[in-house]
Amino acid sequence: MYKQTLCFIRRNDELLMLNRENKPTQGLWNGVGGKIDDNETPLDCVIREVMEETNIDISTYQVIDKGVISWEVDNSYIDGLYVYLVDIEDSYDYKTPKKMDEGILDWKKVTWLLEDKNFGVGEMIPHFLPNILNRDEQCNHFCVIRDAKLTNYEMKELKLIKTK
Repeated sequence: MYKQTLCFIRRNDELLMLNRENKPTQGLWNGVGGKIDDNETPLDCVIREVMEETNIDISTYQVIDKGVISWEVDNSYIDGLYVYLVDIEDSYDYKTPKKMDEGILDWKKVTWLLEDKNFGVGEMIPHFLPNILNRDEQCNHFCVIRDAKLTNYEMKELKLIKTK
């Protein structure tokens, strides 16, 4: 079991993203989420973390389990997180940019996030994000990182995964 969650909140053609204040993704735009507490399910965690970081109660929406993002770093460290997608109505009024403890929240167009050579997002995001947004299946998005560079990305459909 992984110890972290990540959520992408989609409003029309934008995602609510967080520019992180702290390492390991300091200065990069990413979804919102965080560490799973003891005796907490990944779903409970992502609902709590999104509320803490954005003040949005995603429990009133369909929280779609999109599988996991996992990685191997320099042949020695393997980890991952549970990833979720929430679609909110196009009229949802959430003013940004918004400064909070973890960093700065802002709506970013999906096309901007996936723009070639956009160094404001981590290297893994352009590989897994289109699949998370456009595929129905739960998948394992596996990334290999060597010397701080993404060297390989593989996606495999997960069968009957349960995160509750």
